[in-house]
Amino acid sequence: MEPTTEQDNYQVVVNQFQAKGVALSTIAELVYDGQKEFIPTMTPTDALDSVKHVLHKTEVQDAILTGLALDDLAEAKVLPEPLLSRVRADSLTYGTDENMVMAILGVYGTISWTNFGYLDRVKPGIIGELNNAQKNGGRVNTFIDDLVAAVAAAAEARIAHE
Repeated sequence: MEPTTEQDNYQVVVNQFQAKGVALSTIAELVYDGQKEFIPTMTPTDALDSVKHVLHKTEVQDAILTGLALDDLAEAKVLPEPLLSRVRADSLTYGTDENMVMAILGVYGTISWTNFGYLDRVKPGIIGELNNAQKNGGRVNTFIDDLVAAVAAAAEARIAHE
């Protein structure tokens, strides 16, 4: 059996994020805001480069593609019950969206966990916009808000480790 080469789905992830209103620059803003106090020489370009680096990781791509697909399936109301209702409501006791980010954070270590906890609690920028859109009757964003926070948290950790 010949070994298979994994496809880099970076552009697929970027396109899907953009289709849902998430530009890489908005994720980079979170990274820059989170790290500029600790790394005064960091630039917004450094933050964006780190986001792009994170999004080239297969584990990250798989988590994002899976989470976005689940949001889309819930939006289309084609998930089975009771899962459909729990995902559509982003129930407080539904933690699979947070579990999904483990694949992303695990690549970048404990700093990324701390960063994610802060971003998930405070919900700055695009994270809060995504979360509030669902709570105000918009599209299902149960997974995407946590995935965006995880990418930002991982990109921050990557910068901190350099």
